[in-house]
Amino acid sequence: MSYDPHPLFDSLPTISDESVVEILDFLQAFVVGFESLYSGQIRRYYDERSRANLIQSEPTASLEDPPF
Repeated sequence: MSYDPHPLFDSLPTISDESVVEILDFLQAFVVGFESLYSGQIRRYYDERSRANLIQSEPTASLEDPPF
């Protein structure tokens, strides 16, 4: 049994090797430009979520208080 993680791509037409490479180059340049333009916002988004994961909802037991 094969798993296709991207069924959307099943409907794309067959194109030449040259076209595939040109589209890939465009997409990579787009992503680099997008990340460059919005890097501050992207970093802020992930930083905020990282900090939220570090905050504990319940206080931990005191290190001086033995567990038993």
